[in-house]
Amino acid sequence: MTVAKAGRFAVDPTPGRSPRQAVPFLLPALVLLAALVLYPLVYSLVRSFFDRSGSAFVGFGNYVDLFTDARTLTAFKNNVIWVVVAPAVVTGLGLVLAVLTERIRWATAFRLVLFMPMAISLFASGIIFRLVYEEDPNQGVVNAVAVGVHDLFSAPSPYAGARPRDAVAFAPAEGGFTSTSTYEPGSAVPVPLVGFPPGQVASEASAATQPRAGARELRGVVWLDVSVGGRAGALDAGERGLPGLAVEALREGRVVGRATTGDDGRFTFPDLGDGRYALRLAATNFALPFRGLTWLGPSLITPVIISSWIWIMTGFAITFIAAGLSAIPRDALEAARVDGATEWQVFRRVTVPLLSPVLLVVFVTLVINVLKVFELVFVIAPGSVQEEANVLALQMWQVSFNTGGDQGVGSALAVVLFLLVAPAMLFNVRRFRRERS
Repeated sequence: MTVAKAGRFAVDPTPGRSPRQAVPFLLPALVLLAALVLYPLVYSLVRSFFDRSGSAFVGFGNYVDLFTDARTLTAFKNNVIWVVVAPAVVTGLGLVLAVLTERIRWATAFRLVLFMPMAISLFASGIIFRLVYEEDPNQGVVNAVAVGVHDLFSAPSPYAGARPRDAVAFAPAEGGFTSTSTYEPGSAVPVPLVGFPPGQVASEASAATQPRAGARELRGVVWLDVSVGGRAGALDAGERGLPGLAVEALREGRVVGRATTGDDGRFTFPDLGDGRYALRLAATNFALPFRGLTWLGPSLITPVIISSWIWIMTGFAITFIAAGLSAIPRDALEAARVDGATEWQVFRRVTVPLLSPVLLVVFVTLVINVLKVFELVFVIAPGSVQEEANVLALQMWQVSFNTGGDQGVGSALAVVLFLLVAPAMLFNVRRFRRERS
């Protein structure tokens, strides 16, 4: 206490300690919190005990419906996958990248680039990843890369989609086409194909020519039967052979000879013995090219959405962990190195233990985030597979506000979701208070 000379009165050196003085300043915030947080929470809790119309009390009936509904159980299962996988992966990636970026010259710029996805709304990010994982490789980046890598090791089929004109003479079998008739050596077999774009025929292809029957050879010709104004199934002038097409000779269902068509489409089996043989156009000629994976299908949709969330949130983890790294005493790290510890030992036995409080806060914060995930699932998952990708927040919205929505069940789901999030929130609050004290 000090006394002012002019007025002879005491001045409290620590103003603001009186609760009465704090109330007027806190009142607007308290009113706002009550209106936006407390009232909706209490209303949702009360509403969860009433039916769809809100007029009849049903007790815990809505909660029973939750745990017997297949879609809600799927949402619970997916949320468990999210909680188990996503926060741990993001925290681990954030730790590794934060430690590595400390060693590069442009660490701040690198972290800024990694943090930039956080500046994009989750709705916009969902649209971006919906396009990234598009099945058509001409649109989806992931499938474009997958197709490019696949084709480096396995060349696409040369005549994908082609088929014999005469479906009676050659019937589909094992992905290829097998002749319904058999032929003896000395025969010449015409095989007209359709269903293949003329512009995609190999540049070395020449005009197809009808082979002559040979005394001891089974011969044939394969050509693209697309001559305008020509005779269907007959070899017309100007029609080109199909080179590089694999043909097999079968006897009693076993392959006894293989041949490949030349530039003019002709093939020959010179070493066949007496007897009759069926011809098969191998499946490798017609298999459709690899078009990538159905990333947005029911089996992969949840991992795809989780990968999108990881890309977005890794920058958040890096920022917090990097701040924790900057607070680690450098003498502790240098002392470990002087004692002969390797960089891996320094990281595992010094850096990680000293960072454990920060890592725990980041992990718990991410758990809270994944329990509330909504926008990414809503935007990325197509309507046909949204049920397989469903999570609790999305299920709550669908149950409450879709056509004929049941706000009683939706409120019950909101209460359950709050009960799942509350422990993690309380843990973070207690930890922050402990650190302050």
